[in-house]
Amino acid sequence: MRGKGIHYDTGTFPNGDTSRPVFDPQVVERDMRVITEDLHCTAIRITGGDLDRIETTARHAVAVGLEVWFSPFPCEMTNEEMLPYFTDAAEQAERLRRDGAEIVLVTGCEMSLFARGYLPGDTFSDRVPVLAGPDREAALRPLPHKVNAFLGEVVRTVRPVFHGPVSYASCPLDGVDWSPFDIVGLDAFRGLRNAATYRDDLRKEFSHGKPVAIMEVGCCTFHGAGDYGGAGWHVAMGPDGVTPKPDLVRDESEQARYLDDLMPIFQEEGVDSVFWFTFCGYGTPHRLTGPDPDLASYGIVKVLDEQSGIPADARAYPGMPWEPKEAFHALANHYEALR
Repeated sequence: MRGKGIHYDTGTFPNGDTSRPVFDPQVVERDMRVITEDLHCTAIRITGGDLDRIETTARHAVAVGLEVWFSPFPCEMTNEEMLPYFTDAAEQAERLRRDGAEIVLVTGCEMSLFARGYLPGDTFSDRVPVLAGPDREAALRPLPHKVNAFLGEVVRTVRPVFHGPVSYASCPLDGVDWSPFDIVGLDAFRGLRNAATYRDDLRKEFSHGKPVAIMEVGCCTFHGAGDYGGAGWHVAMGPDGVTPKPDLVRDESEQARYLDDLMPIFQEEGVDSVFWFTFCGYGTPHRLTGPDPDLASYGIVKVLDEQSGIPADARAYPGMPWEPKEAFHALANHYEALR
């Protein structure tokens, strides 16, 4: 495995909300040191809707020797809005590359779900129910044609601007034609629905003759979350979409077991790079008492605030707004063993 990576969110904006209300470059700088020194990562996928935040994070990542996968993540945009956005992203990524950084440009993520104009609905929350509704098949059928037509246009537009490798973070709904890209990029969550075919499905992606990267993989922090994979957050949340369901049981070892199950598969099948999802779920702080939003988080660290109940002098990383979970140490062990 060439790229031993982690996914890092600088703030995405589904439904117009933000996944990272506070962005402190000093915290980011220290995060990058922890990611390279303690997690033993060699690469980082930096996502977000604000390109300047991505570039700021990327420069801190480059300073500690990380390969950067520059990953703009537009939400609720139309194709007409996204094309100039990706052009701007390519210009920023190219500046970093010319300065000597190792950069991969990732032209979006799960566009069929997060962009407007692919599935019915003006917002992400409007579109998600379509996947379980009576019109599901009719809604999904045209997605690969729509997605590939636009991705082809995106790649043609960014190639003259950015002169490094280009990829995309796909979900199965996208049905991506990988011929315009240099790297196959998969959001490869395992759950009950695909557990039996998971390894075989991964092997098929090598038929394109290109490196395969796992752009996202992980599970939430409640008992049984591994059965739901990428849908764990949706299963965990109550009707208000903010408070987790009261019957969930916190289980940090669930994430570690999930990780321990999948990392050998990626190594054995020859995956080029893995970006574990995710370093931190900044919008889901941990609570020792009452509803615990961190149950719905994929973060391998838990966010702390004044209601978290962990004294500053009892933290593993004093001064930082998070504390490692079991998966943090599990991932560090896997990556250290691959040195």
